[in-house]
Amino acid sequence: MSHQLLVAFLVFAAVALFTPGPNNVMLMASGVNFGFRRTHAHILGVVLGFGFMIFLVALGAGSIFTLFPPLHTILKYVGAAYLLYLAWKIASAAPGHDAERGRSQPMTFLQAAAFQWVNAKGWTIAVGASATYAALAPFPWNAALMAGLFIFVGFFSSATWALFGTALRPLLTNERAARVFNIAMGLALVASLYPVFAWG
Repeated sequence: MSHQLLVAFLVFAAVALFTPGPNNVMLMASGVNFGFRRTHAHILGVVLGFGFMIFLVALGAGSIFTLFPPLHTILKYVGAAYLLYLAWKIASAAPGHDAERGRSQPMTFLQAAAFQWVNAKGWTIAVGASATYAALAPFPWNAALMAGLFIFVGFFSSATWALFGTALRPLLTNERAARVFNIAMGLALVASLYPVFAWG
């Protein structure tokens, strides 16, 4: 394994996972509305769900797009529809302490893990990483290594965004400010669809 290739992969993973996207917007909103502790399951669902997806794509599951090109379009529109639903859920969520009292619930582990399969940004990262960094290790160990490194970097990325949201909680103590934040996060989630439709 080339040291330079490993460093390049880690830089790619950090940029891909720390930059804004659907997962990070939802984690920050969950941190604000539910706090870091109640966002644990969401974090683990994102990290392990995406790691598992990377593993399967690197093993060859990504080649299904070559065999059946319309699948990309189907996935894009299904993912967009689900993302719009999640954006509405965030924008209309009960703010702050109301959320803690049970009027809304944080995303579960399984929901967060399942979301990775309709996340267009996630698919772009997974297919791009698998094609570009296949030489990290001999097959099939390269799939396991990529998945492991994405899980490692992803944990810090997901935790950082959730902690950022948690840190904003004291600034959003009144209901109006919390509702404005939730609406802004919902709109940010909708805006994250722009690159998907603008470039593919």
